[in-house]
Amino acid sequence: MISCTEFIPAYSELFRYLEERGGPDEVMRFWEYLSDNFLQNMHDLVVEHGLRGCWLYWSHTLNEEAADFTMTLDEEAGEFSIVMHHCPSKGLLMSLEHVEPYHDYCGHCDVLYRRVLEPLGYECVADLSGCDEARCSFVVRPKSD
Repeated sequence: MISCTEFIPAYSELFRYLEERGGPDEVMRFWEYLSDNFLQNMHDLVVEHGLRGCWLYWSHTLNEEAADFTMTLDEEAGEFSIVMHHCPSKGLLMSLEHVEPYHDYCGHCDVLYRRVLEPLGYECVADLSGCDEARCSFVVRPKSD
């Protein structure tokens, strides 16, 4: 069986191809399409379990990808967070000599998940400033009025 990580270089190249053909808006449309059509399981978990749904979703996906991360769920404070110590996707891309990572490769995570969570009443804060070291963080909390 092929692991999901085998497709990472192809994703990066697809993002580059889409941008070359249609600009950054084309990449954004593709990411929105993915979010709208392939994250129903995340949506359903969050609808059923609230912030705990985020924990349930990412516990599965990040472990499947063998990521080095810390997740925190503080239901009393109303906050879920992920600190990605080493992203296997971006780390793999940076280790390949024959592939230049798409310049905004890490942006897809923010777009995909924000698009699911914000309509459900959550705000998302992504810190992608460490992407060049395969690090990032993502915080989800209920929107404040």
